[in-house]
Amino acid sequence: MTNSVNEVLGSELLFVIGSNTTEAHPIIGNKMKQAVRKGTKLIVVDPRTTELAGMADLHLPLKSGSDIALVNGLIHIILREGWEDRDYIESRTEGIELLRETVKRYTPDMVSEITGISEDDLVLAARLYSHYKKAGIYYTLGITEHTTGTANVMSLANLALVTGHIGMENAGINPLRGQNNVQGACDMGALPNTYPGYQPVTDEKSIAFFTELWGVAVNENNGLRIPEMMDAAHEGKVKALFVMGEDPVLTDPDANHVRAAIENMDFVVVQEIFMSETAKLADVIFPATCYAEKNGTFTCSERRVQLVRKAVDPPGDAKVDWAIICELAQRMGIKGFEFESAEEIFEEIRLATPSYRGMTYQRLAKENGLQWPCPTTSHPGTKFLHKGLFPRGRAQLVAVEYEAPTETVSDEYPVLLTTGRKLGHYNVTTRFSKLLGSINPFEEAEINPEDAAALNLVTHDFVRVTSRRGSVMTRVLVTDRVKPGMMFMTFHYPETPTNELTQSAFDPITLTGAYKISAVRVEKLSEVDIKEFTA
Repeated sequence: MTNSVNEVLGSELLFVIGSNTTEAHPIIGNKMKQAVRKGTKLIVVDPRTTELAGMADLHLPLKSGSDIALVNGLIHIILREGWEDRDYIESRTEGIELLRETVKRYTPDMVSEITGISEDDLVLAARLYSHYKKAGIYYTLGITEHTTGTANVMSLANLALVTGHIGMENAGINPLRGQNNVQGACDMGALPNTYPGYQPVTDEKSIAFFTELWGVAVNENNGLRIPEMMDAAHEGKVKALFVMGEDPVLTDPDANHVRAAIENMDFVVVQEIFMSETAKLADVIFPATCYAEKNGTFTCSERRVQLVRKAVDPPGDAKVDWAIICELAQRMGIKGFEFESAEEIFEEIRLATPSYRGMTYQRLAKENGLQWPCPTTSHPGTKFLHKGLFPRGRAQLVAVEYEAPTETVSDEYPVLLTTGRKLGHYNVTTRFSKLLGSINPFEEAEINPEDAAALNLVTHDFVRVTSRRGSVMTRVLVTDRVKPGMMFMTFHYPETPTNELTQSAFDPITLTGAYKISAVRVEKLSEVDIKEFTA
């Protein structure tokens, strides 16, 4: 996030796209609802009629996968009407002419045909977003989980830049991260191409710095991304896997392909707090600890590093994650892992990560966390990014073109499936809670009343959902939250492994899976199939 969560409350307009915020990020969603009740304008771009969409001043229920066409169309209107921030563009950006030439083709009538949004609503959205200065963009996986995910984000950056909405309070472009510490994991170099602090693995200065810091000759090559790991396992090139706090058999797209890849490996280690579906395939399981059983830090979406304090002892033989890794390294004869506490490890993080250098446990405890960059111990942290200057000087506007989704509906697979979360569960581990399981005990695939009527379905009837990759059984929820021809499912339930349906198509830059678009067919289950499913 370029900006901070509490800035939502001071915004004049919220532009929420590809985010069911009140269910997937309920704390931030509640702040958005507070802001709207106090008069903040709200634009929601989402194929489904979510809770926020119902509160919006303008809901744009675009066709799934048409985000770039929509955003290019908004920029077209803004430039055509002279609603851009010309001074900002001239002083802080470059590349406007190529962007202008690209979006010239995205006329309201063309964009309306691609997205399904009326021309009047396109103009209204462009006028509202460009006319309010304190206007922030908020997006999540509905933007990134497409084959054009990176281009989607670039198009949103273009929109924010041409209107001068980056580098000021209560505005910016704000990805709401998918897990509580995914920001911190990325900051620490849990990516295949960076060291801690986003220092490139292949950069000579980075290589020299970490070789000296760690006292070893570091690997100078980029690693594999997750889909590449799975493909390489099928080819026999990746033979071992260490999985920590992840359940790829349930959560990765084209889950049958993932399961087969893991089964094809020679050796699999899983470090977990539950017997996950992936752990069931492991050769070795390390029992780890949950958030309440350890000390350390989490870094949330707004770049705030916060202390985590141990509340209870872990059960049985479970150990904290860093201790397991250190003991494993020591048994392998590797030096440099003689840490005694999480705070000791954080002191090395400060050395390795320039944006964390000014943080200490004492400061984090006293100040309720600090936002990076925080380069010195006297620095207050950074509430919002890019004030006055971008890291490269001027921001680069990058023209991107709309590309149609890689999978479309057909006579055989006439329904478009999109996936996500619901409020009652979080990813896959909350199913281990008996209380949460009793409140939301099973998958409810959302289907429009028109489609339900055609199949003679009512809420909680059983159906089989089949794609080109797999088939699962589930109950349905008949609702107009989804449009005719569309279906929504979550991935929380092992008995309905939705990701056996999702396609193995990925963004070419990040290799993020295209979870949001899969063509399926829906069939009502027979009594025999129902008995098998509920047995």
